[in-house]
Amino acid sequence: MTIGFAQSLKDSLTRTRNTVFSRIANLLGASQVTEETWDELEGLLIQADVGVETTLHLIEQLRRRASEEAILQTDTLQTALREELRALLPDPPPLDLGNRPLDVILIVGVNGSGKTTSIAKLAYCYKQQGRQVLLAAADTFRAAAMDQLGIWAGRAGVNIITGSVGGDPGAIIFDALQSAQARGMDLVIADTAGRLHTQYNLMAELGKIRTVAAKNVPTAPHETLLVLDATTGQNALSQAKHFQQAVDVTGVILAKLDSTAKGGMVFAIARELGLPVRFVGTGERIEHLAPFDADVFIDGLLGPTNN
Repeated sequence: MTIGFAQSLKDSLTRTRNTVFSRIANLLGASQVTEETWDELEGLLIQADVGVETTLHLIEQLRRRASEEAILQTDTLQTALREELRALLPDPPPLDLGNRPLDVILIVGVNGSGKTTSIAKLAYCYKQQGRQVLLAAADTFRAAAMDQLGIWAGRAGVNIITGSVGGDPGAIIFDALQSAQARGMDLVIADTAGRLHTQYNLMAELGKIRTVAAKNVPTAPHETLLVLDATTGQNALSQAKHFQQAVDVTGVILAKLDSTAKGGMVFAIARELGLPVRFVGTGERIEHLAPFDADVFIDGLLGPTNN
């Protein structure tokens, strides 16, 4: 991760850090560990949207370590907390991109999650890396969706394939893949309808889109990224679970991280869903998307280590 990306990731955590994690840092200063320490730490982690299940797991792990390692001072407990938080974010394998003539990324998520802007930011990011990017506007459910993605495609400086409102999303994916292959492009990023996770028929449509992609490009889509709105906190987890049931989600784009104090949900996403966070939205501009880095993320929450 470059210095610029690292700083933007840290900056996006300002609200989470100032609202909750600074209080955790203050709690875990130079004092004795007491039962009140455990109670307050548990409450603060839940406030940070780490999630009840994940918080209880953390507290259990920390209590075990405190007993085994004779942790009596809260500053030592803070070091243990940092290590346990990091353990929740194992380094995932690299994205399965760049190893074939044409890569395909499918983007899924509910309306209002920040999906459209995340697609444009992702396209811009890969274009800056020298990729030849084509967008597929397969959200035919709303006319505004295609229009908005077209505007953002212009800002990103990439081409886009669209269709008619109410048209077949699979046909747009087909056209986009054919166009990309004919023009020598090497990355297609496909939008899908921003559907509610409870709508079975629309979720089933995602399966059809994946089938069309695989018939045209072997093993496509190579990544299926779920856009979650960081401001919705734990509500996003239930959305994610439904999408996991419908399609093979391979990772998460966490949008609007800079606009929330609920950045702790990253840990719940990793532990409860088993999904890596791949990118985070760090602001409103098209360049405000950063690759996720667990060490930078934890430093942004708790401050750098004193080592």
